[in-house]
Amino acid sequence: MKKIFIFLITGFEEIEAVATVDVLRRAGLEVQTVSLTEEVTVTGSHGVPVTADLLFDQVDFNSAELLVLPGGTVAYNDHEGVKKAISDFYGRGEKVAAICASPMVLGGLGILQGRGATCYPGFETYLKGADLRTDQAVVVDGQVITGKGPGMTLEFALTLVQILAGKSKRDKIAEQLLVG
Repeated sequence: MKKIFIFLITGFEEIEAVATVDVLRRAGLEVQTVSLTEEVTVTGSHGVPVTADLLFDQVDFNSAELLVLPGGTVAYNDHEGVKKAISDFYGRGEKVAAICASPMVLGGLGILQGRGATCYPGFETYLKGADLRTDQAVVVDGQVITGKGPGMTLEFALTLVQILAGKSKRDKIAEQLLVG
């Protein structure tokens, strides 16, 4: 089974990272969190420390089926390694996902050119060339999935489940979580 890598950097949005990991793991998908710092413990935007499964230089991107950027900070946009990894991964036709402020990374890489996308309010200008759909919680356009923000995290994660494991698995997890 291929893996899903969710990247953590100082100031990440805890809800978007941890809830996404939780939902994907409930669906039986293999998820690993990846620290973009030099430590396995990464502190989120609200002071919650999270222990990552791997450091960035330990990731085998050939074993991945999806790369995910939670939001909460613009620091992802300053990490050249993760930007190169996402660009290369997307260039191979693989799926990438970002929520909240992080679609700005995809916009800066040219990945959103001509694609539908959403983001946290105020970050629209960073989604270069995107067909903005900021009235939507989650936008799927080909191999790119974007989410609006923290309150839409469950819908974002359930959408990822549907893409990777099918609608029936999405519906089963949604039912367990008591969401529609």
